[in-house]
Amino acid sequence: MLSKLEIDRYSRHILLREVGGTGQQKLKAARVLCVGAGGLGSPVIEYLAAAGVGTLGLVDDDRVSLSNLQRQVIHSTAKVDQLKVFSAAERVDALNPNVKVELHPVRLGADNAQKLVERYDIVVDGTDNFPTRFLVADTAYALRKPLVTAGVLEFYGSLTTLLPFATGANGESNPSWRCLMPREPDTAALTCSQVGILGAVVGVLGTLAACEVLKLITGVGEPLIGRLLMVDVRDMAFDIVDYKRNPASPAF
Repeated sequence: MLSKLEIDRYSRHILLREVGGTGQQKLKAARVLCVGAGGLGSPVIEYLAAAGVGTLGLVDDDRVSLSNLQRQVIHSTAKVDQLKVFSAAERVDALNPNVKVELHPVRLGADNAQKLVERYDIVVDGTDNFPTRFLVADTAYALRKPLVTAGVLEFYGSLTTLLPFATGANGESNPSWRCLMPREPDTAALTCSQVGILGAVVGVLGTLAACEVLKLITGVGEPLIGRLLMVDVRDMAFDIVDYKRNPASPAF
C-alpha cells in the first residue's frame, strides 16, 4: 500500500489513467538492476528513484573523476574519488528516501553476473564496452529478465528493449541482442574517452531508457522490442529500425 506521503509524492503519476494507484504500487514493488552508474546510469537512476521504483541495485566498480562530471550528473565535484555507487546512493536518498538502494561496488563479470542479475526483475545496461554488454544481454536472456540497453558516442545514441525469452503478438519469438549484433566487434571499438561525447546526449538516452523501464513495470505503451531507436542530436533525427529474430542466433 501507499502511504499518504507517497500518494502526495507520486500524485502526478496517480493522475495518469494508464498508471494510477495500481501502477504506482507496481513501481514500488519493482526491483531494477542498473549496470553502470555513469553517464547513462545517472538519469536512469535518478528518474527511476524519483518515480518510486522500490529497489534499485547499482553495479559499478569505478570512482568519480573530474572528467566524468561533464555528463555524469548524479555525481558532484565533492564526490571526486568516491566510488560511484556510493555517490549515486547518496543522491537517491536525498531525492527519494522511500527507495531502497542495494550497492554492488564490483565490476560485472562472468563470475558474478548470474548472482547479480537473478535478484532483480528488470536490468538496465548503461555500460560503455561490448564485452560487458554481451555478458549482460546473455545473462538476462538466460535468466528470463527483461533488458533495456542503451549506447552513446559523440553526438549519437541508440536504445532497445530485449525480451528474447518471450513471444510477440504475432506469435514469433522476440529477437535477442545477438540478433541485432551477432558477435563482438573484431577490433577494439571506439569509446567516449577516445573520441568524446556531448554530455547532454547521455541525458537524452538515459532518460529514454528510464521511460522504457517504467513502461515495462506499469504495462503502459509498447516497449522498443524488436525496434532500435537511433538518435543523432546534431540535426535532432530520431529514427527507428525494426529487427527480427535470427534463427541462427543462440538461445539460452
